[in-house]
Amino acid sequence: MFDFFAFLIFIPVQWRITVLWLRAAGRLPGQWKSAALAGVAVLNVLLAAGWALDFVAATGGPPTAGMVPLVLGTCTTTYSFSAIAVLALLTVFRFVRKIGGAEFHPGRRKLINAVGNVALVAPFAALAYGALIERLDFQVHEVDVPVPGLPDDLDGMRLLQLSDIHLSAFLSEKQLARVIDAANGLHPHLIAVTGDLISRRGDPIDACIRQLARLKSDSGIVGCMGNHEHVAGVEDYTQAAAARVGIPFLRSQSRPFRFGSATLNIAGVDYQPLSRRSTYLHGAERMILPGATNLLLSHNPDVFPVAAQQGYNLMLAGHTHGGQVSVEIFDQAINPARFFTHYVYGLYRQGSASAYVTRGIGTIGIPARLGAPPEISLLRLRKV
Repeated sequence: MFDFFAFLIFIPVQWRITVLWLRAAGRLPGQWKSAALAGVAVLNVLLAAGWALDFVAATGGPPTAGMVPLVLGTCTTTYSFSAIAVLALLTVFRFVRKIGGAEFHPGRRKLINAVGNVALVAPFAALAYGALIERLDFQVHEVDVPVPGLPDDLDGMRLLQLSDIHLSAFLSEKQLARVIDAANGLHPHLIAVTGDLISRRGDPIDACIRQLARLKSDSGIVGCMGNHEHVAGVEDYTQAAAARVGIPFLRSQSRPFRFGSATLNIAGVDYQPLSRRSTYLHGAERMILPGATNLLLSHNPDVFPVAAQQGYNLMLAGHTHGGQVSVEIFDQAINPARFFTHYVYGLYRQGSASAYVTRGIGTIGIPARLGAPPEISLLRLRKV
């Protein structure tokens, strides 16, 4: 759904950019003009092909194997978001020049032009930083999660959450191994994996499960499926392969864990599509265990109000990547995920229920993170 709406936004942007390019090409002489016009046509054809490949991958269509479709799709997405930023900055720059009367002041015109040039380069510099540095800056984020009425034997319990690993061409098994090593150094009581182990069909799901099997905790590991397991058609395979190494993926199932005299009941659901809001968590209330502390694993955080209403004490989710590319303006985080859900990143409360949405590990679309570094989440349950 995100790809679809991004495409709708990009259509008028690319139309405007194409018009600007054609105007510039029209001012060129002879053969240069013909070459420029041909270049504009070829670029738009490649963009259309890249968006088509991305759409097929996002909707679970026929597999597009090989590096060429992957690179083309990634370059298209990167160009698209960069183009939106550059066109927005160019529009602001032209407006500032117009209201500033820069044409009558050569010194001011030079300054505005210099600032404009720097601003137009900034999106590309930021994406380079996000791809080369921040994308691999794996951080441990520790959070105290308040749970009203939490039994004494669960007070201080450490839950480790990994999500949105997206093991693929843009996250290697060696890089994932760094995450696993860091997680094992935190000595959690229990580990939850909340979906999106891979990005698309053909990604190394077995390698991801092999690394997850290295995780160590007092009471084991549980997981739930994400949307990318669904569109890749590997939900059943993932469940079976993970079960062979002792990792149960809960698919409308629950599993109780005993800690002293207290019980933590963990339920898991498959990905709940945004397009089916009216049926969020249908039947999930039947997995609640009376007298226990009930924890729900759901890849999609948007279901939290329903989970709270059903009686779950806590929910763990991912999916949003914390926006992946997030810019803070006037204390407000601006990122793509905010167009689709209120639950983008962090700890949320509704009544006596809490939800934590992690930024996750990997990337999708653009192989970069900016303002939303990858996260290993360590949650401590606290009695209130």
